[in-house]
Amino acid sequence: MFKEYHKIQSIFKRNEKTHKFIMGEYSTPEFEYLKDNIWIYTEKVDGTNIRICWDGWKIHFAGRTDRAQIPTFLYDKLTTMFLADKMSKVFGNTEVCLYGEGYGAKIQKGGGNYIPDGVSFVLFDIMINNWWLKRKDVEDIARKLNIAIVPIVGSGDIKRAINMVYDGFESAWGDFIAEGLVLRPLVELKDRSGRRIITKMKYKDFEH
Repeated sequence: MFKEYHKIQSIFKRNEKTHKFIMGEYSTPEFEYLKDNIWIYTEKVDGTNIRICWDGWKIHFAGRTDRAQIPTFLYDKLTTMFLADKMSKVFGNTEVCLYGEGYGAKIQKGGGNYIPDGVSFVLFDIMINNWWLKRKDVEDIARKLNIAIVPIVGSGDIKRAINMVYDGFESAWGDFIAEGLVLRPLVELKDRSGRRIITKMKYKDFEH
């Protein structure tokens, strides 16, 4: 019923043996072409992809794919964060899907760094009527629903983002190195096949 979140392509190709980035070998021609343009950097959260979908009457919780299982303790938390009356107040009978990350203790190896004794959800995208909303509109809906949104931690060209992730930067969630960055062009763009131009890089992707 509701679209699964698309794959986010890493910025560079990988060494087949080490799986680390091959520096300078961009994974798509679009990334290389746009490398000197302005990109917006948001912190990449190390968790599990979650969809919160509203069909106009009822809330549906799902993982990145329709087959993905949501841990019971995370599912229980989501049901307290997203209530039908609030979704109805914000969206009415309009179908909408919120995409975000479930994170915290027992979710991924470093989940306890974010929340040592609990879990939560952070928003990063919203689709309404097959349209991806602009950042300012996503922020507005996050405020209305009283939920967190992934923080913008910088902007600039690809080289600046690479240096930032390679050196390691402190997470907005505490005194530990952030997993990495998700990068979007300042203006939403798509490639020839209609896929969004959006990329990611992780601290662990680089040879240190």
